Amino acid sequence: MKTYDIAGIGNAIVDVITTVDDRFLDRMDIHKGIMQLIERTRAETLYDAMQDRAQASGGSVANTLAGAGKLGLKAAFVGRVNDDDLGRFYAADTGASGARFVNPPVAGGELPTSRSMIFVSPDGERSMNTYLGISAELGPDDVDEAVMADSEIVFLEGYLFDKDKGKDAFLKAARACRGAGGKAGIALSDPFCVDRHRTDFRDLVAHHMDYVIGNEQEWMSLYQANDLDDALAQAVQDCGLVVCTRSGDPVWILAQGRKLEIPVTRTVPVDATGAGDQFAAGFLFGLATGRDLETAGRMGVIAASEVISHLGARPKTNLRGAFQRAGLIAA
Repeated sequence: MKTYDIAGIGNAIVDVITTVDDRFLDRMDIHKGIMQLIERTRAETLYDAMQDRAQASGGSVANTLAGAGKLGLKAAFVGRVNDDDLGRFYAADTGASGARFVNPPVAGGELPTSRSMIFVSPDGERSMNTYLGISAELGPDDVDEAVMADSEIVFLEGYLFDKDKGKDAFLKAARACRGAGGKAGIALSDPFCVDRHRTDFRDLVAHHMDYVIGNEQEWMSLYQANDLDDALAQAVQDCGLVVCTRSGDPVWILAQGRKLEIPVTRTVPVDATGAGDQFAAGFLFGLATGRDLETAGRMGVIAASEVISHLGARPKTNLRGAFQRAGLIAA
């Protein structure tokens, strides 16, 4: 038995949330309802202007591991934070969420801890201003091969593929995990990131990944296809397990010459943030506990449905109970 059921590598971002009115947004020149990447000076200005801040550890793969930990998997998260107030908060909050934060905050780190400042206006719109900070500097020195080898599953965040050091970190992690008999996979994360690094992504998928999760736009970007079926036909030539989420339409899982279609229940989301992250949590829980692919897919759909029913990117209800009610696990 390995120490960890799942280990993940991703951006370590503190979500800092406050409620404001439209006049505040205008005064601070915040564009309503969208996400913007900002620089350090702007980040410090906005952070200082926030009143009654609520903070939570975030980031795509970190959200997935929080969901997996809540489901009962032994989880480890690899991310890079500074040894500042937000970094120490992130490390402690990650541990409280059910995933071990493997690397200690970096003393004298080159940049502040990453943060996404989320301004919620009275109409429910979320205006996000994200400073990537030290998280984006994650590299191979942050990856402990022993942790990767001691994990049944490794899950990587495509956003970190934007820098060469991130690519090197992923290769190091995948080789250590697979060399010890585990399975490594990635979330494609963003079609624009895929566009920027298509050749390297294709090489990673074809030679180093056991599974890949992406949405329609990401798969079509990866294979420069105008048709999703064409993109996925190419994908299964490269990777043994291909998962495509389809924004409210059935999820497609392709493996071993089969194509499974996992139905979803269409609902009006309260907050779509984290749907893909929690689909991955449910799906990887299924894989880690030896379920068949259809069951794992259904678990992913249930987890995604739960998270879009409330504000926030992490589950708030008992997902194991939901799996039991659906007949996917024993009571």
